[in-house]
Amino acid sequence: MLTVTLAHPGVLEALRRDPDLLPPGVRLVAWDPADALPDDVPAADVDVVVLARADRERLERLHALPALRVVQLPSAGYEHAVPHAPGSAALCNARGVHDAGTAELAVALLLASQRGIDDAVRDAQEGRWRPQERRSLADRRVMVLGHGSIGAAVARRLEPFEVDVVRVASRPRTEDGAPVHGVQELGGLLPTVDAVVAVLPLTEATRGLLGAEALAALPDGAVVVNVGRGAVVDTDALVAEVSTGRLRAALDVVDPEPLPADHPLWRAPGVVLTPHVGGHTDATIPRMADLVRRQVAALVAGAPPLNVVRAVQEAAP
Repeated sequence: MLTVTLAHPGVLEALRRDPDLLPPGVRLVAWDPADALPDDVPAADVDVVVLARADRERLERLHALPALRVVQLPSAGYEHAVPHAPGSAALCNARGVHDAGTAELAVALLLASQRGIDDAVRDAQEGRWRPQERRSLADRRVMVLGHGSIGAAVARRLEPFEVDVVRVASRPRTEDGAPVHGVQELGGLLPTVDAVVAVLPLTEATRGLLGAEALAALPDGAVVVNVGRGAVVDTDALVAEVSTGRLRAALDVVDPEPLPADHPLWRAPGVVLTPHVGGHTDATIPRMADLVRRQVAALVAGAPPLNVVRAVQEAAP
């Protein structure tokens, strides 16, 4: 018997709705690690924990599960979980689950900034009719910075808008017939693009990657879209650029997060903000349920877990 606990009621419901899609011998249990385990579930029976929130408190409580094999995160990002998740279990992210939702929002933010939707909404609240010529998205050169699973989904959605997509990743390669530049080329590419869509995880290599020097390399009027991690962009440097009106920004993630009410980004010109909702759509639940099905099937079959971002660590002698 493989015991799988799930914190998100929607994911649990989706799995129970189609039990035939799960392999035999799987027990599903509703459990949020912020609470006590159900009385009929011994800690030693729990094999897989599927989280809805992966904060420090919940992750540290998982150390009390001696047979735990997999910690399944609800997010593609995992840097926050690595220091706190038990090393005796594989830590797995939700690669692929949030591709559609995050890519949709990235394109929506870019379009909103280009076409002045934010200004139109503010004008509507005041009853102002103020038509203006705006920048198109068509014929622009847009960099997708971070060409992983989500970045590739962003690029696919941008292409029908008649843009020249510039793909950048940690290493150069050809993917789906398109060239992907290495990040070492970033400095030379930034002056040539009209927009940067950052879809990067937060690592030591990516922290502050879009700092003062990189932002200064962008041409006047360029827009910075960030749907990855807030700290990839140097907030102070970005505030300095948008405050003068030289650059614009459309951000779903910020640093710090949540953004304090008195932060200058709220009132900076040319800035569109959403509160880190890229993956928060009703498309997420069926995709997360599908990932759990595939994860469980792999474990039952004796295969390695899917989407491992940190393997089981050997215990110290």
